[in-house]
Amino acid sequence: MTAAGFFAAAPDTALAALFMPFESARLSLPADGRALFLRARAGVRLREMAQPGWLCEQGFMPFADELARNGLHVGEPGDDERFPLVLILPPRQRDEARALFARALSHTAPSGTVLAAMPNAEGAKSGEADLAKLAGAVEHLSKHKCRVFWSTPELADIDRSLLAEWLALDAPRTIVDGYVSRPGLFAWDRIDRASALLAAHLPTDLHGRAADLGAGYGYLASRVIARCPNVGAIDLYEAESRALEPARINLARAQRDRACEVAVHWHDVTRGLPRRYDVIVSNPPFHQGRADLPELGRAFIASAADALVPDGRLFIVANRHLPYEAVLAARFRDVRTLATQEGFKVIEAAGVKP
Repeated sequence: MTAAGFFAAAPDTALAALFMPFESARLSLPADGRALFLRARAGVRLREMAQPGWLCEQGFMPFADELARNGLHVGEPGDDERFPLVLILPPRQRDEARALFARALSHTAPSGTVLAAMPNAEGAKSGEADLAKLAGAVEHLSKHKCRVFWSTPELADIDRSLLAEWLALDAPRTIVDGYVSRPGLFAWDRIDRASALLAAHLPTDLHGRAADLGAGYGYLASRVIARCPNVGAIDLYEAESRALEPARINLARAQRDRACEVAVHWHDVTRGLPRRYDVIVSNPPFHQGRADLPELGRAFIASAADALVPDGRLFIVANRHLPYEAVLAARFRDVRTLATQEGFKVIEAAGVKP
């Protein structure tokens, strides 16, 4: 099962609510059949509503693949491309959401409409207020514990200075210890405590080719380069495309201290890996919203075991309660806990079972 399959069971209430203004005749679909859907998610209602001229943008690879499997056109708009309708599913993180509202308006044609839906529990009222700051008058409806809101601004209504300010919120920025990140990534504005614990327990004798699964903005991979002088190459695998640019910046900085071959890949780890490795490190994801999803972490472990050479070594960190030991014992000859601290555990698994 790919990562999209792990997430599929969770209802996307915002997507269900998004098309309500068309159902109630508050809005009409564009006559030319063109629309842009930012952070698009696949679903039955989208398949029913979408027309051949719709473009769906989605930076999380499992969701992008799911859209493509549904027969939808997935890609990115040109810088100067404008649409009569721009739909968005804003994220919870406010800087990321504000940048998305600004992008939506920058791709909206004159007299076009920006339409958004957010769960009430994830900042829907704040999202509506932010769109109003940018575009002026906003209308809304409520359903499925979500708020659907939209604006059809005149050019004079748009706050151009705020638009430029909010577009810049998505740019990679320096956070702590010289690392670069961007809003909305996992632990985007700090060094994640679990990742730091794993980095501190990486042996310095690691060697050969390494991989970082679910690499985020590249912290763990940077630490591998710094701590392990005999690692000659490292591949970073990350499903969220917005993390790739910060990761490349951070790894370029790490390479200034010593030579190491580096490659950053937009990839769904649950599909497996394209080559073999001597070492794999990972702080695997395990959440869908606020709910634990340990099956995703177990899928990362399975992909790692499949990709390691027979005497390869896997180092993972996880919340202490997550049940990874059984799958590790099934795939590796030697499994040991290197550290337990602050609710986390660092585990080394070595020797892949045939």
